[in-house]
Amino acid sequence: MPAMSSRGRGRRTINEINMVPFIDVMLVLLIIFMVTAPLITPSVINLPTVDRANKQPDKPIEIVIKSDDEIQIKKDPSTGSGATSIPMTQIGSAARTAQGGDDQRPVVISADKSVKYETVVKAMNALKKSGIERVGLSVTTTGAK
Repeated sequence: MPAMSSRGRGRRTINEINMVPFIDVMLVLLIIFMVTAPLITPSVINLPTVDRANKQPDKPIEIVIKSDDEIQIKKDPSTGSGATSIPMTQIGSAARTAQGGDDQRPVVISADKSVKYETVVKAMNALKKSGIERVGLSVTTTGAK
């Protein structure tokens, strides 16, 4: 018996993995993929087309209603400057003037949490009466603090 050792300990086990069957399987899979890859045609997606915008959309005009019912209008909210205080009776005409003849420029109302709902509705009503069609409300998401 060739697997027996001469010292009489019994059979000696071989602790090696035979890699030949593994390599054979991998080579067969490689050949299959090499043969089938050129036969697969990539899918073609027919995407819709849209026209380009002629200009970038204008920045909205922001109307800020603070907790003490003070109303400010900002022509450029990104800079944070240029806020002017106005009374509630002139909110429509002030926003119309800030639009500068561009009826499509939106107006966004940013009201403090503690402001009465009635005040915000009055501001929206005044804007609608003055002919401003694009009026929105500014909110923060629950994740932002």
